[in-house]
Amino acid sequence: MRRFLLAVVACALVLPSLGAPVRKIKVACIGDSITYGAAIEDRVNYSYPSQLQVLLGENYEVGNFGKNGATLIKRSFRPYFDQEEYRKAMDFAGDICVIHLGVNDTDPRSWPNYRDDFVGDYLALIDSCKQANPDARIIIALLSPLADRHHRFMSGTKQWHEDIQEAIKVVAETAGCELIDFHTPLYPFPWHIPDAIHPDEVGYGMLAKTVYSQITGDYGGLTVSPLFSDNMILQRRRPIVIEGMANAGDKVTVKLGRKTLKTVTGLDGKWSVEFPSMEAATGLGLTISTKDQSFEYSNVAIGEVWLCSGQSNMRYALGSATGGKEAAAASTDPDLRLYDQWPYWETYDVEWPQSAIDSVKNLIYLRPTSWKTASPDPSSGMSAIGYWFAKQLRDSLKVPVGIICNAVGGATAESWIDRNTLEWKFPVILRDWINNDFIQGWARERAAKNIAYKQGDKFARHPYEPCYLFESAILPLGHPAIAGVLWYQGESNAHNFEAHEYLFPLLVDSWREWFGDSDMPFYYVQLSSLNRPSWPWFRDSQRRLLESRPHLGMAVSSDLGDPTDVHYKEKKPVGERLARLALHNDYGFNIEPSGPLFKAVTKASAATLSLRDPIRANGRRSEPLSSPSVAQEVVVTFEYGDGLRPSEGPEVVGFELAGKDMLYHKATCRLEGDRVVLSAPEVKNPVYVRYAWEPYTRANLVNSAGLPASTFLASVK
Repeated sequence: MRRFLLAVVACALVLPSLGAPVRKIKVACIGDSITYGAAIEDRVNYSYPSQLQVLLGENYEVGNFGKNGATLIKRSFRPYFDQEEYRKAMDFAGDICVIHLGVNDTDPRSWPNYRDDFVGDYLALIDSCKQANPDARIIIALLSPLADRHHRFMSGTKQWHEDIQEAIKVVAETAGCELIDFHTPLYPFPWHIPDAIHPDEVGYGMLAKTVYSQITGDYGGLTVSPLFSDNMILQRRRPIVIEGMANAGDKVTVKLGRKTLKTVTGLDGKWSVEFPSMEAATGLGLTISTKDQSFEYSNVAIGEVWLCSGQSNMRYALGSATGGKEAAAASTDPDLRLYDQWPYWETYDVEWPQSAIDSVKNLIYLRPTSWKTASPDPSSGMSAIGYWFAKQLRDSLKVPVGIICNAVGGATAESWIDRNTLEWKFPVILRDWINNDFIQGWARERAAKNIAYKQGDKFARHPYEPCYLFESAILPLGHPAIAGVLWYQGESNAHNFEAHEYLFPLLVDSWREWFGDSDMPFYYVQLSSLNRPSWPWFRDSQRRLLESRPHLGMAVSSDLGDPTDVHYKEKKPVGERLARLALHNDYGFNIEPSGPLFKAVTKASAATLSLRDPIRANGRRSEPLSSPSVAQEVVVTFEYGDGLRPSEGPEVVGFELAGKDMLYHKATCRLEGDRVVLSAPEVKNPVYVRYAWEPYTRANLVNSAGLPASTFLASVK
């Protein structure tokens, strides 16, 4: 209602009445150098107030009252209240006042000393605008971003910037004025803030569009997530939230099946409706409409939705995998739904053309797509791991299953983490990323090759860059409810497992926050076997990461690798092992979810060994134990260790022992139920034990379900 009253007031100000002259609506843009238009060559035409004037047209008069270096706080070093621009703004007496102040209050001369004054001084400025024009419409803006390149970013500015954002929200609520967001539109585009503070012409245009939409209510009409299409699938047993954008004040009607909900968009153009959770269903219709537009989607399903992401082994297509062509040919299933996103530009060892570089820089990287029901053609190009995971769930749950795949070949873990998380938790990885040793050398070299045409452009972007894939692949999806995430990535971080041990939990936290589910299952694949020296250490690190967060699961693939090809073809077992985790942990199936996971290793003694006749892995009865032998043995226990056996051959291989010298020797192995007893004649006093500790390993320990044991290294207790 308030929006319509504002429109009526605007019309009364613009339209002639009984021959009276037309009076333009006056818009006063009050602020600091960002309002002034600093750091661009032609501020007269490209400051945000100037671009706003063009957008609003001749019925408006936009005044630029920005002052370089101005602070909001009166006791600070350059208070806006003391400037000539303040007096001119009050004389202008705007019908609409747009205020963007506070960026300079992040200065250590201001916020640390006078932060308690901020809210009161801001309210005083609003009162001044009201005194100049009692009918003034007041719009205050959350601060535009400061890029991590700012010289004081980590010495306080980042924290103070966020504190001021919260204070501005308090001001808006206290004063009852409108609040707009100058931060979100620019935040994924740091190259549009070239000096880390001031936008360029395009960035100022983003701010102008934000103000224009708030003033006019024009947000470009009805829009929804790209996930909305025919054959789409919505998560069952969760509230079904459907949201989007429309023009301010629009009435939005959403009909799902036989249920209809209605809402009205706010001044910010956002709308959202929430249907109660539903059980599995198919063949539903979904209609989203305003008075001017309508979107209709057919064959909508309710079921289980999983997101498959990471790098090339998750991207690896079903049609290229062992048995994949046959699986794709037989894949006709209307209730297995596929949403498959592919890049416009692959990260092959080539220089990209200018068009690719420009596209990537503007976050246009993944091709638009739509939901497909499983059939030979779409299934053949789908993630092999994702497809076989979904097939296993379909066969077990008998409900519709949907898979979203947006994996990107060669992608780094840091590229999938949101910017704010890295700014707070790992800011050093953002700095000069193309020369940053935290980022794997191969990834940096490939990125440099792809963007070679723009090597002189320090703001050229690439999918391997920190934050990039979150901003181009996750953010556009919105916040759909999903059952969980399947993740296969690490090849591009294996050079530095210590950094990855920090990055991976940040990734999990980032996505759980984005998708609004702090317990969201996150199941990942441990790296396979390949002749790369760092991989045993990385695989063991991935195993230990299981304890870093709740609701994680790991599928072992070290038995499936290829010594020279990172893209091994045996993908079906991986998809099915991930499905076991989900079926056991999330759907209550009484199946073994994992291969043996190391629990503990202790020195053996007569008391700790089984009283049963121990049987060697080759099937022969062991010799009687003697004290010297017992003193040299260690006992390894496992979770999910029921029915330990070699996957092939007469005996278990892959275990090694070492003393304090850390020189490892092959261990002989005796199996006792869910325990492994090890010894090595060269190691009189074992201190360390490791398993599958080769880049390409032939270690063969499995449990009763035939699932392989993980690489591990541990100290003997």
